[in-house]
Amino acid sequence: MSLKDLLVYVDDTEAALLRLNLAVDLACRHGSHLTVLYVRELSPDQLHELSSAELGLASAEQLDQLNRRLEASIDRAAAPLKSTLQTLEKAYHLKTEWRFVKGWASVAALQHARYVDLSILGHGLDGNSVRYSFSEQLLFVAGRPILLIPTAGSFSALGRHIVVAWNSSRPATRAVNDALALIERADRTTVLVVNPTEFIGRYNAPPLEWLVEHLRRHGAHADVVRLENIPAGSIGDALQAEARALGADLVVAGAFGHPKVWEKLLGGVTRDLLARMTLPILMSH
Repeated sequence: MSLKDLLVYVDDTEAALLRLNLAVDLACRHGSHLTVLYVRELSPDQLHELSSAELGLASAEQLDQLNRRLEASIDRAAAPLKSTLQTLEKAYHLKTEWRFVKGWASVAALQHARYVDLSILGHGLDGNSVRYSFSEQLLFVAGRPILLIPTAGSFSALGRHIVVAWNSSRPATRAVNDALALIERADRTTVLVVNPTEFIGRYNAPPLEWLVEHLRRHGAHADVVRLENIPAGSIGDALQAEARALGADLVVAGAFGHPKVWEKLLGGVTRDLLARMTLPILMSH
């Protein structure tokens, strides 16, 4: 398996450059085509300025000048990222595409994510068009795996040492399958299970070694680590703490929740992982 198409969403935040560099590194190692998506979306301040002008009965000429100024501001914000992409493309002989589209980021990112193997977004991105983080909403509506990068922290690579958060559930199974292309090329993969005695008994699950052997048949250098007696409210933190202690640079986890009202029914461990995210996480639903 391989990742043929990667997409990274960038914006005018400082973290966008980190996402771009991580996406380039991943594309280089997998020989992927990399699409960089920048949405020409007005910021809340710009929207307020525009609506104030319209409500203030500005003339058509004044509104045209204001729109031109706002558009130029967006162009200036995007220019450094486009220039960096062109430099990296030449340096690493990458196949890339710069998509500079107009619209709402939450809508554009969703649609573009459905045409690639994996999308990379910053965690906590809320765009300007939605109340909740659209990077989290994409987990439930995109139909593709989403790789979230924390807003804080420094990361030099993705997927060299992968920790798989496993509990024999459907979302966890989907996440592992969606991450196989990464797992196959990782230097090391650790299957991390929390309170395995509990879920093995609940689901009548086969031995954990079966999953390890499955990953090894895909060429993975895989092993298993068990954490027992972790309180339910501490599972997310325990997962990330152990992943950091192991030296992992990516966590693979299933996303639990309901696509229509995810903000109310988001699973406890999923909510905790996203709320206190310290490592990049690939999630599937």
